[in-house]
Amino acid sequence: MVANKALGQHWLKNREILNKIADLAVLGSAYDYPEKTGVEEVKLCVEIGPGLGTLTSSLLRRFEKVLAIEYDAKLAENLPKSFPGKNLEVINADILQFDFSTINEKYVIAGNIPYYITSPIIEKVLTAPKLPERVVLLMQKEVAERILDEKETMLSLFVKNRANVWAGPVVLRDEFTPPPKVDSEVVIFEPHQPVVDGEVFNLIKIGFRSPRKKLIHNLSGLKDKKKLEEILGELEIDLNARPGDLKLEKWQKLKNKLNN
Repeated sequence: MVANKALGQHWLKNREILNKIADLAVLGSAYDYPEKTGVEEVKLCVEIGPGLGTLTSSLLRRFEKVLAIEYDAKLAENLPKSFPGKNLEVINADILQFDFSTINEKYVIAGNIPYYITSPIIEKVLTAPKLPERVVLLMQKEVAERILDEKETMLSLFVKNRANVWAGPVVLRDEFTPPPKVDSEVVIFEPHQPVVDGEVFNLIKIGFRSPRKKLIHNLSGLKDKKKLEEILGELEIDLNARPGDLKLEKWQKLKNKLNN
């Protein structure tokens, strides 16, 4: 079947990498830390965008059931035919509209996701009413770097507020059919309840309204300059700092100071 580029369809063909993604979905951080104990077995994997079923095949060998959410109606119709007798349920739906509250058991998420909706998918799965135990996503390498880099972005702060996150393997563009224009990378998330609240993120949005500008300039409407300089000094924030220099905990302290 010909890939639909408008839907961001690029199918990974390297079986070794597909198996590693499935193993990461099973083990999470224990994959890289074999000494870690107490990894609870999860029987259900929700797969985002199974396409032709290349990753589905690896997941079905590791999970009792795979629930595949496929936007392309023809692919959704054909996928079960490739796995007769397997415990595979395919739902023809937009993952951004899928109701995760309908899942009544522990689950993990895995998927090779379309580049053009990467951020909305991450937001969707990390704010699900019933959080997954683990999320393993293959995404555009540039987006993965924005999440994992020491220099923060709105996306990285959102992710780190809701999950422990680390890098998986880099996947070169030639490993896909058809090959995309950029390389990809696997990112692993272990969701948790938010570290900071919505008020802190309202402040972060203000702080990032011009990401390349100095933080003090972006905050200029909240306090007069002298007071802002005083607050930043008390928090040991350089007056030349950009918003990307601040970690979540520092944003929390900054919000507390500004509210006093």
